[in-house]
Amino acid sequence: MISNLRYWFLVLLIILVYICGLFATLMENDSAQFAVMAMRMVQENDFLNLFKGPNEYLDKPHMHYWLAALSYKIFGIYDWAYRIPGLLATLLGAFSCYGLGNLLYNKHTGKLAALIFLTAQTMVLGVIDVRTDAVLTGFTIFAIWQLVTYIEKGKLSSILLGAFGAGIAFSTKGQIALLVIGLPILCHVAYTRNWKVFFNWKVLAALVVFGISISPMLYAYYHQFDLHPEKVIRGKTDRSGIFFIFWEQSFERLSGEGMGKNSSDYLFFFHTFLWVFLPWTILAIAALSTRVKELFRGKFAYVPKTEILTTGGIALIFILISFAQFKLPHYLNVTIPLFSVLTASYMYRLYRNHKTRTIQLLVRGQYFILGIIFIATALICFFVFKVTNLKIYLAFALVCGLVLYYTLKREDNYLRLITISVCASLLLNTVLNLHFYPELLGYQGGSSMSTLVKEKNIPVDEIYKIGKNYTWGLDFYNQSPVKISTLEEVQTKHDVWVYANEKELELLRNSGLDWDTQYSVDHFRITRLQAKFLNPNTRYKVLDKMYLIHVY
Repeated sequence: MISNLRYWFLVLLIILVYICGLFATLMENDSAQFAVMAMRMVQENDFLNLFKGPNEYLDKPHMHYWLAALSYKIFGIYDWAYRIPGLLATLLGAFSCYGLGNLLYNKHTGKLAALIFLTAQTMVLGVIDVRTDAVLTGFTIFAIWQLVTYIEKGKLSSILLGAFGAGIAFSTKGQIALLVIGLPILCHVAYTRNWKVFFNWKVLAALVVFGISISPMLYAYYHQFDLHPEKVIRGKTDRSGIFFIFWEQSFERLSGEGMGKNSSDYLFFFHTFLWVFLPWTILAIAALSTRVKELFRGKFAYVPKTEILTTGGIALIFILISFAQFKLPHYLNVTIPLFSVLTASYMYRLYRNHKTRTIQLLVRGQYFILGIIFIATALICFFVFKVTNLKIYLAFALVCGLVLYYTLKREDNYLRLITISVCASLLLNTVLNLHFYPELLGYQGGSSMSTLVKEKNIPVDEIYKIGKNYTWGLDFYNQSPVKISTLEEVQTKHDVWVYANEKELELLRNSGLDWDTQYSVDHFRITRLQAKFLNPNTRYKVLDKMYLIHVY
């Protein structure tokens, strides 16, 4: 068993790593885009209408943007303020993992589930590159925990809290929230044969709370779209926001209509899982395969003190999202709480049943992952982006020292299994948050140009663009969206600035436009890393330039 002292020491270190990541530059596209959308709510004092640049935004509900706007109102318009709701939702998710693990198994399983959840790679990344999934994940697992508490104990407060959590999750990303909550709950009820929980007046009370929770979002959709059937949204008029969120949204994602198609690989999420759940991937695969074998051997008969909620929920969600024609790695985030509880229960059972041989084999697997992570962090620090800051050296040395201490420390293999896994996450994410991301984001043209704009005292309300590409980083850090124009309009203006890429600059030059000042910054699509970029000797081959010119 892990001591409370060590447990809270590791949790404290993890939270410090999260806090370090709060101050990184926002990543384009989604994080910076959503931050700008929330910024416009505050600046324009309009919390009902959502806009993506000049276009009305139908795709996602309002909750994520409202929470970010609330944070701006409290703390000011800063990148770290945008990330605070995501961090708080992630901490809520960790606490809910503890609650669910404790409810289904025992306190130790709950504590371990929270630790696994906080150190899963995609969760740490999700608080750096904040999208709607951070809030969605936190509130879906909170809802699952509270609803299972109602099923097991019949508490009115639990079903009402579960309904509220489901309402916030639905108001964040739509129907997927109800599927992520509903599928595991249905698996649990079917396995325990406890269908009577649905035939209770408390369920009606929960539906009322759910309706009240989603009503602000529904009103916002109604105000922006249903009241204005003349608006053209994605080439169509008469678009109902309420009909969209209750019916059309999920079908659009599954078919790729509206969102577009980026992958027809039905195994996309299976191989993506190998990295998103690091450093716990091997343990999770072992846990899932063991549980599936047990279920088939027992012919899915109910066995006391066991559960199918996590396994069934994971399997059904995987199948569902694998058929979507538009796929991104962070879509897996909603499964991470279920994987965390399942993996924690498997590890504790190995300890309780004295499976020393299996634990020893898993420790070796975790040492392998730790070795891979050490090599990766060393390459980042001494090859990809060479460390020149003494503070980064010290942080890297301290974490390496911690890893070395627990690696050499003689103790039970179960403790070693937990601690080495957490240390692997600490090592990787300390380097990523303090060194890799800050260096990488120096190659993001929009945010880099905003620094130059401040240094040169360039008026942000006199910056224009002629291309169709969005400029989220520049928009956010200027705290003023770049004005959209055309070549013809720019030719008639004087004493203005134009933000352009290389092709657009050539177009301006060929038009005969004159300018007296030109600034440039390096630019790379940082969310699409490639070997040539990571190699400092070939990086120049894949870098583009972004320009800011003064038309006199």
